[in-house]
Amino acid sequence: MDEKRPMDDDLQRLREERLRELEAGLLGNKGGVIEIADDTFQEIVQKHPFLIVDVWAEWCGPCRMVAPVIEDLAREFSGRVTFGKCNVDLNPQIAAGFSVTAIPTLLFFANGMLVDRVVGALPREAVRSRVMRAFGTG
Repeated sequence: MDEKRPMDDDLQRLREERLRELEAGLLGNKGGVIEIADDTFQEIVQKHPFLIVDVWAEWCGPCRMVAPVIEDLAREFSGRVTFGKCNVDLNPQIAAGFSVTAIPTLLFFANGMLVDRVVGALPREAVRSRVMRAFGTG
């Protein structure tokens, strides 16, 4: 019986990961933040008319302050604006392509075009205002 427990734990972990993947992209964004990588960026930016990409790194303290703001706004704007995260350490092409020299940086895309950027850790209401201004949504 003890031999089954590690396998059960692994199966549960895989189920949870798969569920997160489905919620994030395949079944539509239900207020979650999707992962964006160098090899998926073009597809994602074309698929989502209003997209905000949070360029971040694990070692970045201000990035950790912005993460809950992004998650909260993703829920608030669910169905209207898609929010994604791009780890700059794992995906340097995106950062280089948009001349990201400081993190956190939020990149705002409307219909595939970069329309705004925010550099630094702004308070929730300041980011929310930029979302509404960039996309005309409230």
